[in-house]
Amino acid sequence: MSTPYPFTAVVGQTDLRLALLLNAVSPAVGGVLVRGEKGTAKSTAVRALSALLPQVDVVSGCRFSCAPTAPDPVCPDGPHEPGPGGVRPARMVELPVGASEDRLVGALDIERALAEGVKAFEPGLLADAHRGILYVDEVNLLHDHLIDLLLDAAAMGASYVEREGVSVRHAARFLLVGTMNPEEGELRPQLLDRFGLTVEVAASREPAQRVEVVRRRLAYEDDPAGFATRWAGDEHEVRARVVAARALLPKVTLGDTALLQIAATCAGFEVDGMRADIVMARTATALAAWAGRTEVRKEDVRQAALLALPHRRRRNPFDAPGLDEDMLDRILDEFPDEEPEPEPEPDPEGPEDGGPDGGPDGGPDGGPDGGGPDGGGGLPPQGGGPEDQASADTPEAPETGEAPAEAPKSPQPSVQENAGPEQAAVRAAEPFRTKMLSVPGLGEGASGRRSRARTAHGRTTGAQRPRGHLTKLHLAATIQAAAPHQKARGRAGRGLVIRKDDLRQATREGREGNLVLFVVDASGSMAARQRMSAVKGAVLSLLLDAYQRRDKVGLITFRGATAELALPPTSSVDAAAARLEQLPTGGRTPLAAGLLKAHEVLRIERLRDPSRRPLLVVVTDGRATSAGNAGGRTDSSPRELAGHSARLLQAGGVASVVVDCESGPVRLGLAGVLARDLGGPAVTLDGLRADSLAGLVKNVRTAVAATASPNSSNRRAA
Repeated sequence: MSTPYPFTAVVGQTDLRLALLLNAVSPAVGGVLVRGEKGTAKSTAVRALSALLPQVDVVSGCRFSCAPTAPDPVCPDGPHEPGPGGVRPARMVELPVGASEDRLVGALDIERALAEGVKAFEPGLLADAHRGILYVDEVNLLHDHLIDLLLDAAAMGASYVEREGVSVRHAARFLLVGTMNPEEGELRPQLLDRFGLTVEVAASREPAQRVEVVRRRLAYEDDPAGFATRWAGDEHEVRARVVAARALLPKVTLGDTALLQIAATCAGFEVDGMRADIVMARTATALAAWAGRTEVRKEDVRQAALLALPHRRRRNPFDAPGLDEDMLDRILDEFPDEEPEPEPEPDPEGPEDGGPDGGPDGGPDGGPDGGGPDGGGGLPPQGGGPEDQASADTPEAPETGEAPAEAPKSPQPSVQENAGPEQAAVRAAEPFRTKMLSVPGLGEGASGRRSRARTAHGRTTGAQRPRGHLTKLHLAATIQAAAPHQKARGRAGRGLVIRKDDLRQATREGREGNLVLFVVDASGSMAARQRMSAVKGAVLSLLLDAYQRRDKVGLITFRGATAELALPPTSSVDAAAARLEQLPTGGRTPLAAGLLKAHEVLRIERLRDPSRRPLLVVVTDGRATSAGNAGGRTDSSPRELAGHSARLLQAGGVASVVVDCESGPVRLGLAGVLARDLGGPAVTLDGLRADSLAGLVKNVRTAVAATASPNSSNRRAA
């Protein structure tokens, strides 16, 4: 087994380490979600946490980690006899993004169940993680069906397996820790709320601290065991402090003033539900225990709010997580502490004086990692190197963990001869619920909620011979395959004689996620009569729909003489919304260039991910006033080039939708012509709304009913 990187050797990232340690002190806090850019020690810190957790008392031989003092009465390995049991280290179980349902909840041996009548159950990762840590790297990429199982287990503290008449239930209480890069997509709100705390991490911009990160990493890779030995003392000190804080936790008092501060904070920031209040109370209590105190103070409540509320304030996927600290201070100042804060007894000099012991209240030194909740958790000194001063400067550095997704630079098109004057970006109109746009046919792409597809989950549509390991048994088809051979197999009793060749896998139909590629007209004609605001609102609504349906999205804009890939296909709908918000307009309309750019992008994406089917959404009024760089052809008009480019996409089998942005009393209908060339429908901005669609369907049905009978007009006349 490889030597893990020591937790105390992580440079900086004080909020991340504090959040993890608070969960080690009080697992009831509910876990941590770590958001940030790649290469910021997210996974390293999480994997190192398990070494700081106290050992676990377990029943000897129990695969489900039952406690000897309180074994699970319905444990599949039970009932357990009273006894001392054994001790093992706390586990950290990793859930891969591509794991199957059987790997997560456990698997039943279907062949033994049918042939021998034995309920043979093999525990999954939820059983392994019981009383430990369940770590999900790239949790935002986890499949929906696995997220549903995690939600059920986290809510009930147990895992239920109901399959083919066999029922298994076992305890599954674990500390859920997830890491994610927001550039790759956001997390479902239901799972987001299950994480007690959230932390935003970013790489330091201080050269001295970056140098220390490289120095330590190289030293660890050269000699992992020797590097871990040098940090063993600091690891032991933090481990002992976790144990002491756990012992002190039941003695911590959460007074009425602190409860009022918590309730007022959650109400002031308008968070949904009551889980935020409960998590804040548990976090503030853990902070007090970590600082070696028996009462919760205002600074504990403030730190708890900064960790527990940012991810619960998001009203839609495009809101950046965060908390207004000035508003937080104003709310807390309305409920001052009843008594002045006394100096902690174990460290009379205070953390700023850097006492020699530090103790549980002030940390081993007065540096950036000491000083209780405001100092990042009171971690041991990190070698006395130049990173100590750099860590002190870290909070002042700009938080750039979401810069690629949340604050992109405005797309700057190259200098164009006929670009025309550029107009400032306008704000998008309010988003609305859109009609359902889907790709025709039956796909086999990634699980999602848009187009019909053959998936591992959904309604059963048939049966086939299993390819590899059997996961979803089609019982009726299996019995039908075995029935004709019972006499030849010498069946004598009531039970069927089942062989492996008889087993049939159920084929199921569900929904898949698609690649939704937006091609947005940003030319001067789109800016007329404030049209661009409505256009951006429509695209924002479609982006919101893509987020809910688990799609990948891409964004192409065209104006002047060229088309630009403003956002390559990604799962981050936030990034697309940010690009859209800062999109300028002006210049001619190179429609053909935009369509050819879409053809190129889809061709490349088909090679990267051939199973994910694309949906092209062209947002334009249909005008084409510039040939642009459409393949270098100069012998055709811009309109003819656009038609040729559209038919090229249709020949490639690309499903397309044209959102007609033309307005005013005089309409040319050019978007409808483009839709026919693409082989897809055209829908107006108003018709894109789901409520407008319902009215349209009602009107069509009325018209069909009125013309169903040839004598209907005669009856009305009579």
